[in-house]
Amino acid sequence: MKLKYIIPSVLVIVAAGILAFNSYSNSPEYQDINTNSRKAVIASVMTNVIEHFHYSPKDINDAFSKKVFKKYITKLDGKKNFFFQSDIDYLKKYETLIDEELKGLEPLLFYKEADSIISVRIDTVETLYSDILSTPFSFTKEDSLQRDRGKLDFPKNKAERKSVWTELLKFRTMKKLLDLKKTRSKAVDTASIKSKSDEDLEAEARKDIKQSLDLYFDRMASHYNGDARFEEFLNTVTWLMDPHSNYFSPKSHRYFDEQMSGTFYGIGALLSQKDYYVKIESIVAGGPAWKQGELENGDLIMKVQNKGDSVIDMTGYTVQDAVKIIRGEKGAIIKLTVKHLDGTIETIPIERGEVKVDAVFAHSYIIDNDGKKIGFLVLPEFYFNPKQRTGPGSSAFDVEAEVKKLKAHHVDGIIMDLRFNGGGSLGDAIDMAGLFVGKGPIVQTRKKDGSKRVLRNRTSELTYSGPLAIMVNEYSASASEILSAAMQDYKRAVIIGSKRTFGKGTVQRMVPLIKFIPDRLRDEFGKLGALKLTIRKFYRVNGGSTQLRGVSSDVVLPDPYYKTAERESSSALPWDSISPADYQVWKNPVDVQYLAKKSQQRLADSRIFNQLKKNIEIIKNIDDETKVPLNIQEYKAMRDSNSHALKKMDKLDSVAAPLDMTNISKDTSAASSDSMMVARAEQMLEGYKTDPYLHEAVNVMEDMIKKQASSAMKKE
Repeated sequence: MKLKYIIPSVLVIVAAGILAFNSYSNSPEYQDINTNSRKAVIASVMTNVIEHFHYSPKDINDAFSKKVFKKYITKLDGKKNFFFQSDIDYLKKYETLIDEELKGLEPLLFYKEADSIISVRIDTVETLYSDILSTPFSFTKEDSLQRDRGKLDFPKNKAERKSVWTELLKFRTMKKLLDLKKTRSKAVDTASIKSKSDEDLEAEARKDIKQSLDLYFDRMASHYNGDARFEEFLNTVTWLMDPHSNYFSPKSHRYFDEQMSGTFYGIGALLSQKDYYVKIESIVAGGPAWKQGELENGDLIMKVQNKGDSVIDMTGYTVQDAVKIIRGEKGAIIKLTVKHLDGTIETIPIERGEVKVDAVFAHSYIIDNDGKKIGFLVLPEFYFNPKQRTGPGSSAFDVEAEVKKLKAHHVDGIIMDLRFNGGGSLGDAIDMAGLFVGKGPIVQTRKKDGSKRVLRNRTSELTYSGPLAIMVNEYSASASEILSAAMQDYKRAVIIGSKRTFGKGTVQRMVPLIKFIPDRLRDEFGKLGALKLTIRKFYRVNGGSTQLRGVSSDVVLPDPYYKTAERESSSALPWDSISPADYQVWKNPVDVQYLAKKSQQRLADSRIFNQLKKNIEIIKNIDDETKVPLNIQEYKAMRDSNSHALKKMDKLDSVAAPLDMTNISKDTSAASSDSMMVARAEQMLEGYKTDPYLHEAVNVMEDMIKKQASSAMKKE
């Protein structure tokens, strides 16, 4: 039976709020589905779910098909280093057929053919770069390299592609050669590099570039198999709906859940990259590998075998890919073949156990500023406990514990750091807001049918009523924006940082695709992955959306981060507004205009922030240089000029005196059994002490404390 008569049967409806199949799913045609059509079924089911349940789905038609075609080609070869123009011309026969393929009306051929062609071209380039790098380069010609290859055409033939790669490899070799010359000029050991000629160094530079490319292509071969490219193809489709809808393969789905919870089942080791292999950087105290006792710091992971699976050669794997393989089912035995520092090779069986990523959890510090104690609470993510949403291991629970610890130290104010916090659990953001305003509406949502809902904090009691500031930047997104917006609308806190936050005002739900397969066929298909689908939009209690516009800071600081926010994405959903919720502003509203004025006065005279503004412009100008000379003297002059400009950038951490800042003693003692954890905690502390943004946040908090104290005295 032809595929196009099978896949349309995968239709879905909503029944009593539960996703389910309609009567077509019981069709006997399903008996003819086999594992060879598994990817086609995944694509069709995913497309159907998007059309029915996405908040604002694009029409999947010929126009959409053309966008998928263009975007996926860019994903495969955005720098135009592999495809020929004839390859693109050949694939264009699918340009208006991809929509039918996604719906199951045509066989899934575009992805397969594009995958096949790019694989052949990559194999050819592996031979090509080795050939080019076998001959010395001349760096005296007046030619140049366009680093933004996306602006150019695909090469028409082998000669043009060789020219592209020759320019690229010449540029990389030239950079490496200049580095080696610089090292030679400063070398003390005359018996080694100092005795080498320019020709020797040029040969060494080419050898180094070849080794790095060998590693890159090995990694690409291990990662970009058919399944990985299929996942990227489907994510091209989801991205064109909006930037936050994603398809996750079963392995990626598990990894996403682990990242969200901050807890996973693995061996308990910090990994790093070492040439062609993944290296054991350190063993986590108390973790499975620590208890097993045979794995050592510095071991190279050569092979991995999960129970019942074949042995995987880890040569060329990245840390992220290795993590996905090593993590897995709790209690399962995983065998690691490692090479010890002494050269011996050993296969070590380790039983997976629970491991917690300490860096994602809430932690706090005390800042002593001219006699005032200021609490500094850092929340890297809005994580949650999948087993017990409101208990230990959820970010709201942990933040409440940190707030209580700070109160026990009698702090005069609290600064909460949500910089680089991309969000996470909506429920935790709502509960967390309740710690600072008590019970009441925190955020609103709207579905695609226009129905609205006010989400309230109903459980968290008011825990802290003192001065509160929230630090944000352009990377603060989603749940970070919900909490910040609520505190701003209630006039409960001052928001400090970037002009605007990221602007992610949409709600996603994870939908396992296996739910849309009839029970009798689930064993045949196995896990199909999951779809993270945008189903609602967020709105502040004042009615405005956080989508696209984000949250505007009350106290704006010069922002070194640019072109990262939602507004930079062409597929982002638009901003809009709804009616406000019924809420009461804070009894002692923060005078943000006063605080902003005081901060502006400081910034105008601030050596740190004036230098920071200059630094930002220097970096932007350097980044804008897309065309570079391949004449070594001209390139050296350009690089020296840039280097001179960068050297003028004073080290900001040496301008101001470090803050008087300490870890809360209870946290320090808890980490004392793990030397690596202690070292990381100390490194983070030192970074915060000299952070110019935190310095200014402390100044703003001082102003707030004084202002509120003055207002209280006037009332008396």
